[in-house]
Amino acid sequence: MNITSSQKFPKAKSSSFTLVELLVVISIIGLLAGLGLPAINGAIQAGKKAEVAAMAESIKTAVNAFYAEYSQYPTNASGRTYTNTSLEFLGFMTTTTNTNGGNYRGIAFLEVPPKFTNAIGIVTPKGFGTGQSNFFVLIDTGGLGYVNPRLVSDTLTNSNVASSVAVWVMENPTNKTAVGTFK
Repeated sequence: MNITSSQKFPKAKSSSFTLVELLVVISIIGLLAGLGLPAINGAIQAGKKAEVAAMAESIKTAVNAFYAEYSQYPTNASGRTYTNTSLEFLGFMTTTTNTNGGNYRGIAFLEVPPKFTNAIGIVTPKGFGTGQSNFFVLIDTGGLGYVNPRLVSDTLTNSNVASSVAVWVMENPTNKTAVGTFK
């Protein structure tokens, strides 16, 4: 009797993946990544928007704390209330050595993370909106009980906001959407 090699040793089953199986798995992973990426980008933008809204609320709280301390709102060098978060506003509200404009006790009313500052003052962080821009600040100095943001930024649809202080920034100048202390 003549035994062939295939009869002597039975063929062992291969435990490796075939090329087709690998291609199917890679295409499924690519499809899932393609579907998940827009959701991740949306979550990142929502996080930046919430961060900017929190900074606007912090600025509003600092202005109200100034009022509670001195019974007047902070003013610039010419005696006018601030309309944006300029470099002068940043220095006035964050340092203990600047006693100009009524901060005679030198109280730091606001702590600003470095990503919210640059050479023009308190700004939106990189990646929010079309570029870094100052926050708008509107203060009810007449005791009316409301502020009208359209006086400062005519691209807004909001008017007569019931608040003594409103702080906001434009998310995108073309869509007229404000992010801040009012809706």
